[in-house]
Amino acid sequence: MARNKYDIDETLQTEFNTSQLKRLGKYIIPYRKDMGITIVLLTILKALDMLTPLILMIIMDNFIPNENIRGIILISIALLVIYFIISAIIRMKTTIMSRIGQNIIHKIRSDIFNHLQVLPFSYYDDKPHGKIQVRVVNYVNSLSDLLSNGIVNTITDLFGLIFILVFMFSINVRLTLICLLGMPLLIVIIFVIKKQQRASWQKMSNKSSNLNAYIAESINGIRVTQSFTREQENIKIFNTLSNDYSMAWMKAVKYAFVLWPAIQNISTWTMVAIYVLGISWMDQGVTGITVGVLIAFTGYIGRFWAPINTLASFYNSVLNAVSYLERIFETIDEPVLVKDCEGAVEMPEIKGEIVFKEVVFSYEKGTPILNGINFKANIGDSYAIVGPTGAGKTTIINLISRFYNLDSGTITIDGIDINSVTIKSLRQQMGVMLQDSFIFSGTIMDNIRYGNMEATDEQVVEAAKTVCAHEFIEALENGYYTEVNERGTRLSVGQRQLISFARALLADPKILILDEATSSIDTETEILLQEGLSKLLANRTSFIIAHRLSTIKNSTCIMYVDGGKIQEMGTHDELLELKGKYNELYMSQYKFLEKN
Repeated sequence: MARNKYDIDETLQTEFNTSQLKRLGKYIIPYRKDMGITIVLLTILKALDMLTPLILMIIMDNFIPNENIRGIILISIALLVIYFIISAIIRMKTTIMSRIGQNIIHKIRSDIFNHLQVLPFSYYDDKPHGKIQVRVVNYVNSLSDLLSNGIVNTITDLFGLIFILVFMFSINVRLTLICLLGMPLLIVIIFVIKKQQRASWQKMSNKSSNLNAYIAESINGIRVTQSFTREQENIKIFNTLSNDYSMAWMKAVKYAFVLWPAIQNISTWTMVAIYVLGISWMDQGVTGITVGVLIAFTGYIGRFWAPINTLASFYNSVLNAVSYLERIFETIDEPVLVKDCEGAVEMPEIKGEIVFKEVVFSYEKGTPILNGINFKANIGDSYAIVGPTGAGKTTIINLISRFYNLDSGTITIDGIDINSVTIKSLRQQMGVMLQDSFIFSGTIMDNIRYGNMEATDEQVVEAAKTVCAHEFIEALENGYYTEVNERGTRLSVGQRQLISFARALLADPKILILDEATSSIDTETEILLQEGLSKLLANRTSFIIAHRLSTIKNSTCIMYVDGGKIQEMGTHDELLELKGKYNELYMSQYKFLEKN
């Protein structure tokens, strides 16, 4: 049973802590040199920018009263040079940081995707695929601005604040202290809304995840939706989830936007205070208060609160990023339950003897699906597994490929416990064909060659001929080089299964597993396919799950599975003579076919 659905908010398994920010820092460290250069450039920019109010003060207090036109022209040229240098630095900074930011984003996304490749089936069983996808794409993208601009801007703005304060104190201490009076109020506001901000961003990320999960599910199920005219109901569900996301977003940005107007208001109040008090002190003849000083301070106040605003934006970005980092690192930290054990060795070339000994397995603890499975499959023989739905047939073959860990018992191949060998060396020698034959976007040639990337075109064609796929492939507009859509939607289900057969044959596996692999093939094609199947099954141990018992009559051994155990085992004729469960199943199908 899935522990999460599109309409259920995810809960974090671990709480956020500062170590996760440190962990993000590890992705940044490789670029510390380039970031250091950018910080130096931006520090120079800040220093140059600080000269502007000082130059204006000199013009107002010295050049204009003394009618020094030449000085005004020279200093204006100096200002133009300063602004040109500033523009060049900004361009360099944008180029460098955009590249660094995207490289870091690529690395984080690669780490998530690489980890997803080794997570067990149980992880995907328990989580909507849309909620996995949103972590790889949307959540990582949301860190882009923080990594591209936020960190460097914050560091340089801290330096800028130091420069501003130095210039302000050097001009007038009294006016500088008035400017700083607004800081305690801003700090109080930040601490008051901190908790609400983080909670609101977490909720927003949950609603975004839910919406993406439902969109992915709806797209995958669009044929069923239209077949049962469920469009309007789905639209209602989508609108509900979309409204939930919109409301969560509005609440999150409401807290995020509290800081900006607070800073603007505090900046305005301090500017008004400096004008009122400054003009009053000028009238009183207070030393050091001139028109130029007031104009300079007006410029510095804007420059003082601008980095404060940037720092506040960075604070918001960090809180926003935290809600995404928690999900990203939770995915990367998801335990790989099915993995190579310590000291695992390469699986030797498989001959094909498989032994299940007292195998017990459950998807959910305390609810065993298989309970004491015992059998031995001999080299080169074919074994059919039948039984009612949910009996554990597919589970048995999944365990042979080690897609899940056993609760207890052992599975050996050629006398070697499959837990003692590397997963890659085991699965490379196995071929699995499922009822839902997955076709990748690309050419038919590429899809068949997926089973053996070293195969030649001639080998691909030969494999297709063997499984009776060549005729319909040749009839397509570009033959083997016909482009097919994702999941092979332009092909019939039966055609997709034939392509999968060719893929499996080309891989030449030592152990072959067919899970309802012929269920969508018409009877006429199946008859033609029998010869190809015989070649496919020859000299390799094979396991076949089939509901059409006519396809497994010639199997070396048939196992009837029910209640988590093998209830009956033998050849087709032997099981019919037993007059047991298999006989009942076979006769019910026979009577059904007679009626139709």
